[in-house]
Amino acid sequence: MYRTSPFHERTSALSETGLWEHWANHLTAVKYQSSEKAEYFAIRNSAGLFDSSPLFKYRFHGPDAERFLAGVMARDPRTLAVGRAQYTLWCDDRGFVIEDGVLLRTAADDFLLTAAEPNLAYFSDLAGRLDVGIQDVSDAYAVLAVQGPRSRALLGRVATGVEELPYFGLAMTSIGGVDVIVSRTGYTGDLGYEIWVPEDGAIAVWDAVWDAGRGYGVVPFGMLALYMARIEAGLILLDADFRSSRFAWTDKDRTTPVELGFERLFRDIDTTDRAFVGRDAIRRELAEGTSRWKLTGLTVSWQDWDRLHDAAGMIPPKDHTPIQDEYYLYDDDLHQIGYASSLMYSPMLQRHIALARVPLDRQAPGSRVKLEWPVNHRYEYFEAEVARLPLFDPPRRTA
Repeated sequence: MYRTSPFHERTSALSETGLWEHWANHLTAVKYQSSEKAEYFAIRNSAGLFDSSPLFKYRFHGPDAERFLAGVMARDPRTLAVGRAQYTLWCDDRGFVIEDGVLLRTAADDFLLTAAEPNLAYFSDLAGRLDVGIQDVSDAYAVLAVQGPRSRALLGRVATGVEELPYFGLAMTSIGGVDVIVSRTGYTGDLGYEIWVPEDGAIAVWDAVWDAGRGYGVVPFGMLALYMARIEAGLILLDADFRSSRFAWTDKDRTTPVELGFERLFRDIDTTDRAFVGRDAIRRELAEGTSRWKLTGLTVSWQDWDRLHDAAGMIPPKDHTPIQDEYYLYDDDLHQIGYASSLMYSPMLQRHIALARVPLDRQAPGSRVKLEWPVNHRYEYFEAEVARLPLFDPPRRTA
């Protein structure tokens, strides 16, 4: 049986399409308007509202909360000041990624964590004798993402302390008479915020934010627009760009944080006293250079794209619909060397882009590969160039 988020009374009334899909057993909008591209441009040009409530949410609290998380998370939470958040991952003991999320530190001994899948049993099994409380608070909070260049000004109209927030900073404030946590985070690669709202205050907060957005061109956006923005931003997606180690059949479906491009998280791995899950395996991978590939960005040659479609008698398609599936990469001799896992035509960059796994000797920006793509019911091979992530990175995101 499906569930609805605390914002559903408002989001369902705004849906012009009635198109919904399941996310963590909740209904979530595919798109509200007939064109998801209009919602996407709201993110990039004004602001959009996204209901992130179906995310799983966990609270870690107590005297040993920091110690517990330091032994589980691949990124060191001891460096996280109160009132700050950080992107993080957690791995198995072989150094393969289980999942990723955002960790918020609301007090010295109190943390909140987002996750795409259920993780309560996994975390609880690791607690041992540590004095840490671990709670699934998924139903206790609704989460409203406000994303786009006007999001700061919009929230400044309804909440104090938000306009001064640094990137990945937190504010304990109130909106519409409801006490909330606002984090300067998001999944669009743009300036943006996420509002953690007690479940019973969701409608009051939505109404306050919606009313403040009048005249700003603010619209709600669904999953399609979110996927468009996250591909441009180089943000990875579970079950598209990586699989959870817990559910993978073979190591071909598993990946390490280093292979996903997060080696920067382990600069102190040789000197730290922190024995987190997977540390020894990750340290060996870095020392011995045993990564199998690297997740990078790709930009497809528009000249090749137009030429091969023209030769087939077709108008070269510029379809922005995100594709989250495998499209294979080849070298000049047409030997398969990797694959793209997320693709789209970027409206902002005006070219086809992708997130892709490439061999280590092709990871440098500017390296060339060939992308396999069907044209008129046969495969053609398009020139593509490795590019640094994120592919779209406006200064306002972190300014």
